[in-house]
Amino acid sequence: MNQAEHGIWENRADDAQAALGGLFWNESIGMYNIETPCPDGACNTIFHYWWMAHAADVLTDGYLRTGQEAYAERLSVFFDGLLARNGGVWPNELYDDMEWMALAWLRAYQATGAAKYKEAALLLWEDIKTGWNEHMGGGIAWQKSQLDYKNTPANAPAAILAARLHQAFGSESDLAWAVKIYEWQKANLVDPATGFVWDGMNRLGDGQIDKHWKFTYCQGVFIGAAVELYRITSDDRYLADASRSASASLAELAHPSTKLLPDEETGDGGLFKGIYVRYLTELALESRGGEQTVADTLAANAKLLWEQGKAGEPVLFSPDWSAKPEGVVTLSVQLSAAMLLEAATRLNAAGLIGEEALA
Repeated sequence: MNQAEHGIWENRADDAQAALGGLFWNESIGMYNIETPCPDGACNTIFHYWWMAHAADVLTDGYLRTGQEAYAERLSVFFDGLLARNGGVWPNELYDDMEWMALAWLRAYQATGAAKYKEAALLLWEDIKTGWNEHMGGGIAWQKSQLDYKNTPANAPAAILAARLHQAFGSESDLAWAVKIYEWQKANLVDPATGFVWDGMNRLGDGQIDKHWKFTYCQGVFIGAAVELYRITSDDRYLADASRSASASLAELAHPSTKLLPDEETGDGGLFKGIYVRYLTELALESRGGEQTVADTLAANAKLLWEQGKAGEPVLFSPDWSAKPEGVVTLSVQLSAAMLLEAATRLNAAGLIGEEALA
């Protein structure tokens, strides 16, 4: 298949996936290095469990797009490497981390049919549900050692997970969980005046909401939860919630003229835009063109990333999608860029953006 037949954005997504495999994958541990360059794996002083969950998601993106068995093979090796690194078990201290891992293995199961992925997702879900308590009127805690701190990162992804488990396996209990978590999230951590999503509450034990933390991540996961519930129920209120939060967050966070999403730096913040992009894409696809502003924003960012935010061969990316990367590139940043390029292929395939708009 030549480049014209394959498509501009498929080729660029292939390039991003190739860079992850060529510059970050560490065969000796069955995992990705957390940055590049990383001579002899020396950078891996911290186990970034939740980054690895998103790496599994990006592998699944590649497999779903191409059908190439190399992605499925790497997913299987990666699964084993992660399990070994986590001490032979999947649960950990952080509920949001576990939610991302469960979401990743659920998608991998649905893509490949491998039973071990389903088992991991269901095992994690049972642990995640223990995080719900009545501190702050409900919600899932952020971590097991701080059960009275509730935040969007621990609740909106849990609602997505519960909704997807219901869709996959038909449990009415999972749907009830999805609705319960979503309603708590909306009532407590979404601005009723605008739809902008706040980060968390009671972090310092004072009952206060962290309204000053304005992260793309939080917007994305609430939008994603609303879209999943709309898919199950066909209740337009969920789609309206997602659209309202998308509009509010783009107005607050995207550059007014270029539509560029903010630089949220490296480390954990490097993943935030990728998560936002993933779930904005789901909204654009589900609304069947009704969210053209969302699709246009994603197209603008993909174009800026490719023209201004990459360097090298294999390609590396910057946390600022309008500037070339310099020095060390973290896995989190590279994953977000890969998510954006994979999103562009899906939007183009759905006819929401054209090749000519992106090239």
